[in-house]
Amino acid sequence: MKIAVVGTGYVGLVVGSCLAENGNDVICVDNNASKVRSLKRGRVPIYEPGLEELVVRNQREKRLTFSTALARSVRVSQIVFIAVGTPSDEDGSADLRHVLDVARDLARAMNEYKVIVSKSTVPVGTAARLREVIRRETTHPFSVVSNPEFLKQGAAIFDFMQPDRVVVGVEDPRARDLMRGLYAPFTRTGAPIMMMDCASAELCKYAANAMLATRVSFMNEVANVCERLSANVDEVRRAIAADKRIGPAFLFPGIGYGGSCFPKDVKALLRSAKDVGYDAEILQAVEAVNQRQKGRLVEKMQEHFTSLKGKTIAVWGLAFKPRTDDMREAPSVTTIDGILSQGGKVKAYDPEAEKVARGILGNKVSYMQQSYEALKGADALAIVTEWSEFREPDFARMRSLMRSPVIFDGRNLFTPEQMRAEGFTYYSIGR
Repeated sequence: MKIAVVGTGYVGLVVGSCLAENGNDVICVDNNASKVRSLKRGRVPIYEPGLEELVVRNQREKRLTFSTALARSVRVSQIVFIAVGTPSDEDGSADLRHVLDVARDLARAMNEYKVIVSKSTVPVGTAARLREVIRRETTHPFSVVSNPEFLKQGAAIFDFMQPDRVVVGVEDPRARDLMRGLYAPFTRTGAPIMMMDCASAELCKYAANAMLATRVSFMNEVANVCERLSANVDEVRRAIAADKRIGPAFLFPGIGYGGSCFPKDVKALLRSAKDVGYDAEILQAVEAVNQRQKGRLVEKMQEHFTSLKGKTIAVWGLAFKPRTDDMREAPSVTTIDGILSQGGKVKAYDPEAEKVARGILGNKVSYMQQSYEALKGADALAIVTEWSEFREPDFARMRSLMRSPVIFDGRNLFTPEQMRAEGFTYYSIGR
């Protein structure tokens, strides 16, 4: 099929590259000319394992191209994906300005029947708004489809190529057939293509992320209770995860969730509920617990040191999760800001997120090129992101570099027994 993807952010690049990998002719469109030039040279502006290789290979095979020419790209395509950002407004609602602007522009470019697919995460009712906007700008026939993405950063290529399910909100047979044909190669192992009305499809993404965020905040609540009752959250987690009704996913305690999806989507669902007169109390608690949890490491530091003034804290991990450089709503920012506000200093290391961190934190922290370098002269280590390279460090080397052998582990990478044996004062979550 001939496809245009408008927006070359995280979602747009993954969608476009994966569709091209399966043999489709894909044009990825962006109004940022500098970004398009870089992509044409095979330079991907985000870190996502496997993505750069897909971009380079499919450009070489001439299945994937990049362009700033929206109108021309729309005219030569059967299906047009809208994959632009929907950031949170001050009231928590999704900002749809970019989505609606793209819809107007592509409507004016239409020359025949098109399927317009909303891939951006949008609130219920957006498909209806898109139809109204497009109908005002063109006399050509078209269909609007809601097709939410379920991509985990760090595993996005796998998630797209081998999905658990594909959700398609579609309300006419012609578009239904095209979308089923488009996704059939990705679901040959039996993953369902779930056809439904657009409103239900739009709600699926918010509901899924809100459920996962709820599990994270719930386990963090349990962890905090465990600390006060001298229980071990690891044992509690193992026991409840063995219940088939619950399962093990998203039950690891820590210092809160971040990223581009969970915080934004919980806020947007809260706002949508409020707009229809419903007070979503569980979701309010999920968000409140998460904000509080992000400050737990600094609270533990204050309890240990009494004052952080003049203390140097090494921070391992800046991205909100491993295998990405994304720092949106990252717990590291809250942790670092807390240390600095108490008069402490920070030496930080992350395998991929330094460039992004400099744009957020500026020169407030010292950026190290290697994990052990951050430990030189440090009064303590804070582990914020569970990168694999942090899981089996040289503890003797760590002790020799640090001014005092103290670790604040926000991701429970080690056991308290192991750390005592290695000679560290060790603080973790829920143990």
